[in-house]
Amino acid sequence: MGSDNQFPWQQQDIILQSQRILSSFQHWTGKPLLNIQGTPEELAEALFIAPFFIASHSMQEDPIYNYGNRIALGLWQLDWDNFTKLPSRYSAETMEQEERQRLLITTQAQGICDWRGIRISSTGQRFIIEDGLIWNLLDEQHNMCGQAASFSQWKLIN
Repeated sequence: MGSDNQFPWQQQDIILQSQRILSSFQHWTGKPLLNIQGTPEELAEALFIAPFFIASHSMQEDPIYNYGNRIALGLWQLDWDNFTKLPSRYSAETMEQEERQRLLITTQAQGICDWRGIRISSTGQRFIIEDGLIWNLLDEQHNMCGQAASFSQWKLIN
């Protein structure tokens, strides 16, 4: 694995995506996602190693993950390259995909949405999320450019 994939937070496009995740969270909630300050590079690293799940996807009709921190990669049991090629709909089992789509549409309309639900890893490991939050990502001109999700509590389902 190359250094860009071992340390994705060092890539310029991931530093920018990290800034969008952080600033958009602040925009929608009025509070910081991380209680630290630093350079964009330091914040990108802090987001990647944060002790909670964070991921984002693109705006395509079938969105693809474009960011996942180490918790996201671990839960989905994927490396950076494979995670960032994964359509985000695959994070939910078929029976959960309709509800997931409804949440994404609600978030698009409202800007932010609480959620809970069951998700599934690339190997079929299921887990339940209790404290999920989804929010719209805004670019530097405040145009919607994707969506992000975070949660800090999950439980594996046998």
